[in-house]
Amino acid sequence: MLGQMMQMPLLISNLLVHAERHHGAAELVTRRVEGSIHRQAYRDLGRRSRHQAEALSELGVQPSDRVATLAWNTHRHMELYYAVSGQGAVLHTLNPRLHPDQLVWIADHAEDRVLCFDMTFWPLIQAVASRLKTVKHFVAMTSAAHMPTGEAAAKVPGLLCFEDLLAGQDDAYAWPSFDENTASSLCYTSGTTGNPKGVLYSHRSTLLHAYAGALPDALNVSQRDAVLPVVPMFHVNAWSLPYLGCMTGCKLVFPGPGLDGKSLYELFESEQVTLSAGVPTVWQGLLAHVEANGLTFSSMRRTVIGGSACPPAMIRAFH
Repeated sequence: MLGQMMQMPLLISNLLVHAERHHGAAELVTRRVEGSIHRQAYRDLGRRSRHQAEALSELGVQPSDRVATLAWNTHRHMELYYAVSGQGAVLHTLNPRLHPDQLVWIADHAEDRVLCFDMTFWPLIQAVASRLKTVKHFVAMTSAAHMPTGEAAAKVPGLLCFEDLLAGQDDAYAWPSFDENTASSLCYTSGTTGNPKGVLYSHRSTLLHAYAGALPDALNVSQRDAVLPVVPMFHVNAWSLPYLGCMTGCKLVFPGPGLDGKSLYELFESEQVTLSAGVPTVWQGLLAHVEANGLTFSSMRRTVIGGSACPPAMIRAFH
């Protein structure tokens, strides 16, 4: 005998629908690669994610196809988190800190069809584009005004503009429904013996992880929080914070490429960040800036530190 309550698969797109419906006015703030501060609401995230999903479908992306990203923590990367997985494809976050030879091996092994990249990584794209066997389209995550031009751009086949792709779409896209055990995202290991190994996340595992992360004895996130993920979105899905944002309606603050102490502190204070997450190396730079300039935190009360052991002195400094 089967139950009759809540017969709905645990799909990432349902998180986005929930955010639009219940937290539509909540804010996402990004320090963009171009340098400016960008603001949008969760309802804008939903609209733009649908447009991106439709654009990817028009590029020939099918269910279970892999769409790669080489990108920082930004609103555009967040849109791809939902657009790619929501349409039934697999989001493959590439780690730009790996050697180019490893990136080529990983992208070929995953058989990525599309690669979306921030302009920070344009030199890397130029270096590896001709070596990638399965990538048909390279999407620069920027506007037309900042697109590569000239001879260098001509050498990257299938080069497209992220914002131009969105501009050509209407708002009629409907998220498909499918098995919640379908693969949603793909990350490869690093620092292991031999070649990196791919790990597939499912829609079900992702939503359950987000539920668990929001609980009081875990990250304890609510709509009242402003969360700044320093942990990269190219590393284990930024510890689920992009999904947790849509689940709880908290304000999300994305630092883009500005991970130095001064840039982070400015965002912490201007956006009244209450919770952050990252690795000790980043926090060392932040604390050094705060201590050198006699500063304090006016809003941040909690941080989550992972990736390596947190030195006791760092814990005392935060306290």
